[in-house]
Amino acid sequence: MHFFSDNATPVCPQVMAAIAAADHADHGYDGDAWSARLDGAFADLFGTPVRALWVSTGTAANSIALACLCPPYGGVIAHEEAHVVVDECGAPGFFTHGASLLTLPGDGAKLSPDAVRARLKAIRPDVHQVPARALTITQATEYGRVYAPDEVAALGEVARKHGLGLHMDGARFANAVAHLGCHPGDVTWRAGVDVLSFGCVKNGGMNAEALLFFGEQADARAAEAARWRKRSGHLFSKGRYLAAQILAMIEDGLWLANARAANAAAQALAEGAEGRLMQPVEANELFISLTAEEAAALRAQGFDFYDWGEGAARLVTNWSQDAASVAPLASALRALGRGAG
Repeated sequence: MHFFSDNATPVCPQVMAAIAAADHADHGYDGDAWSARLDGAFADLFGTPVRALWVSTGTAANSIALACLCPPYGGVIAHEEAHVVVDECGAPGFFTHGASLLTLPGDGAKLSPDAVRARLKAIRPDVHQVPARALTITQATEYGRVYAPDEVAALGEVARKHGLGLHMDGARFANAVAHLGCHPGDVTWRAGVDVLSFGCVKNGGMNAEALLFFGEQADARAAEAARWRKRSGHLFSKGRYLAAQILAMIEDGLWLANARAANAAAQALAEGAEGRLMQPVEANELFISLTAEEAAALRAQGFDFYDWGEGAARLVTNWSQDAASVAPLASALRALGRGAG
């Protein structure tokens, strides 16, 4: 049983069927009927006008978003363990032509308004220092933690006060909304988010992510993003296959159903890992204390996962699992006992 990453999971059947249904001649690039439906479909989902573009990877979505918010001489405030900082090989700097990542610590990989305000206060308003121009947060975070609507709104207020664009890396946005039980608009545009990278691949998609723009500047930013998408080699000539995947996810609620299944599987594992949890389980990732010997014993039983530093492991559940399907691992964790923690 594999718990490495939700990137490695199969494509869900509805998405595969949507790709097959799009397999006939239409206009190229994003001029097809499927791409034309994205704005309206996301507007219905979020309850506000939305400009939506498909891209093929989360790295491209995040980096193009930040390029639309931050000039080359500017800075992007981010958590020090954010995906854009530690796992994208400098792509944000590449796309922005040199913008700096201004990193901050925070429990559970979450940023706090006080920390952001302190960082902004420390930047002198002269030409010798990098001015902050954007703020990026991850939903759910790299440690599976979820920002509640009021937490996003508090950061959104700081961003507005200081003239920063607010980007949300939503690679696991569906898992966060499933946990919160809120309307997706409550934790995005109503809370001040300007641009959302809406994740699909981790949630059962094949190779499509959505880049969503909200607010008064949505049209201008989307137009700029379209040029970044072309310039960076992410404008697929047959974009209908990406658009079809995204529409299959959002038009009938599949995105939320898949996330709920993954979250339920994570909660079942959390019950088995009682006493070992290093972070609250709020989405579909678990971080647990585990000795090398215990990890070896689990792998010998057929369970695969990543070590996460010395004495720790990360387990990731996915859309194709549920509480029943992960029961063997939950039982194996329970049999290990509560651990040293």
